[in-house]
Amino acid sequence: MIRVLIVDDQVMVREGFSVLLNAMPDIEVVGEAVDGRQAVHKVAVLRPDVVLMDIRMPEMNGLEATREIVAADADAKVLVLTTFDLDEYVYQALRAGASGFLLKDASAGQLAEGVRIVASGEALLAPTVTKRLISEFSRLGSPRAPAQERIGDLTERETEVLVLVAQGLSNGEIAAHLVVAESTVKTHVSRILVKLGLRDRTQAAVFAYEARLVTPGG
Repeated sequence: MIRVLIVDDQVMVREGFSVLLNAMPDIEVVGEAVDGRQAVHKVAVLRPDVVLMDIRMPEMNGLEATREIVAADADAKVLVLTTFDLDEYVYQALRAGASGFLLKDASAGQLAEGVRIVASGEALLAPTVTKRLISEFSRLGSPRAPAQERIGDLTERETEVLVLVAQGLSNGEIAAHLVVAESTVKTHVSRILVKLGLRDRTQAAVFAYEARLVTPGG
């Protein structure tokens, strides 16, 4: 079972998501939180696999809560929910450690599948959010020096895999593209994360954008 904590300051949103997710045979909602501060506490106590995190909340917003959860080295993956596909917090939340983004108007099936994808360690970015992310890095211009320097730690094949991860391809899709076994791709991804000191695939994608390995249209 995938254990989920729902964080939102609106009762109807929390209850609605709980009903939708508890109806799934492989997902269990283990708790709810009304703001970021309560979310940080409940993650420590309940140890969920996935945290559905609203961005805009009183007391402590989702961005700050995500930072604290990741800083505490919690195993929970944060899936951020937002009403706006051009939310200015998109870039900051991904850099803070969120594993993906979904819009709040996602269907029940999309929500459940999003939870499964993030729980499995994959990145999840809504297409409009991906475009926003690329545009943000394009606006920033030159690559971030630390990211650029660390590319040298990767082999040529690992760099190739990193680019494909940043483009949103799954392990299976990367394996088909490179004509290798999916287990080989998993090994490459694991080594990339270890070498670069990254938490998950989403952080790897952010790194690739910052190092300018991926650019608009690239």
